[in-house]
Amino acid sequence: MRSLIDTNVLVYADAADDPVRQRRALDVIMALRARGSAVLATQVLQEYVNVALRKLRLPPPLVRERLAFYRRFEVVPTSPDLIAGALDLHALHGLAFYDALIVQAAAASGCERLLTEDMQPGATLAGVRIENPFTTP
Repeated sequence: MRSLIDTNVLVYADAADDPVRQRRALDVIMALRARGSAVLATQVLQEYVNVALRKLRLPPPLVRERLAFYRRFEVVPTSPDLIAGALDLHALHGLAFYDALIVQAAAASGCERLLTEDMQPGATLAGVRIENPFTTP
């Protein structure tokens, strides 16, 4: 099942202060990568780098290593068409714009689910099911 991974999953994979979520995030990332069904969005990578540097205080060389790994995933680039679709989702569903952009990236890349803890688990938006990987076994 193709799955777009949201920023919080990548952040937890590096968050040593929460070993339970860290282990779960790593398991999810590695399982999806092994199956070739992991998808990321440009926005997710940008947010990850910002949080990794500012909040997690990871050294830039380590962040660069993570990016080298994530570069091997399918990455959905932000485009004017993606932004327009996100604007429609924002208007239709009342989503915050950046959440809508993530959902639109998932839909545009043919993902069946979006793994995030930031949205309503169980909801289906634009044909994409929202799942919280930290509460879903």
